[in-house]
Amino acid sequence: MRIFDPHIHMSSRTTDDYEAMYASGVRALVEPAFWLGQPRTSVGSYTDYFDALIGWERFRAAQFGIRHHCTIALNPKEANDPRCREVLDVLPRYLAKDGVVAVGEVGYDSMTKEEDEVFAQQLALALEHDLPVLVHTPHRDKLEGTKRTLDVVREAGVAPERVVVDHLNEVTVKLVKDSGAWMGFSIYPDTKMDEHRMVEILRQYGLDNMIVNSAADWGRSDPLKTAKTGQAMLDGGFTEADVDKVLWQNPVDFYGQSGRLTLDPLPGFTGEAATFEGNSVLRGARK
Repeated sequence: MRIFDPHIHMSSRTTDDYEAMYASGVRALVEPAFWLGQPRTSVGSYTDYFDALIGWERFRAAQFGIRHHCTIALNPKEANDPRCREVLDVLPRYLAKDGVVAVGEVGYDSMTKEEDEVFAQQLALALEHDLPVLVHTPHRDKLEGTKRTLDVVREAGVAPERVVVDHLNEVTVKLVKDSGAWMGFSIYPDTKMDEHRMVEILRQYGLDNMIVNSAADWGRSDPLKTAKTGQAMLDGGFTEADVDKVLWQNPVDFYGQSGRLTLDPLPGFTGEAATFEGNSVLRGARK
């Protein structure tokens, strides 16, 4: 089983997690920019964090045989803090960096006017930099937040196939599927979605445009939930090819739209699961 975890916050995880992830089949990941659990108080704290995402964390993952990519954005929760708005001015120089494969996480937390403004500005940046978009749907009033998300994406002129709407559940999946956007699901121990519910969603809605992630961070979460979802798929009658499509090919196809994926094996790490035919194409021209 080869795995691309398309949403995981490794800055908050340990090297033991990297080792366990590699052993479970993880060979590539995307780390979206997110909040730290407490308010940032200056733009400088953001730029230090962004620098770590494109530098140190990429290096740290490589020591364990995993290709690290990231997304960059002002996250929805901190869009409401006026001290953070200046971050929008520094985003363009980070969106041009190698390894940055999307604008994200953007979207809604409390669905405020400030979040509307910041969301729209960052969708405009995605168009300007020709990058796909990773959207966070709110934890509260998720259905209304998802409807509003799709409206704002449409108004911004971003093609739906360039957008993954994340943290979906049984209530919101059809809405996103009908829009033509990619559908993202975060598999958690207690909240959001579990692997068995995920299998039923795949059975009902099919495998196309489905993105499964662990979204593991500093809270109670599990960086091996992608592998556990793959096993649950096999136990539920899906084939190994089905698992590969959901856990590898789909995230590669979505983030490959950036033209910045690097998926060849790292020096010193070999193995069938780490190979990907056609990675030189993904690193070059856009698909």
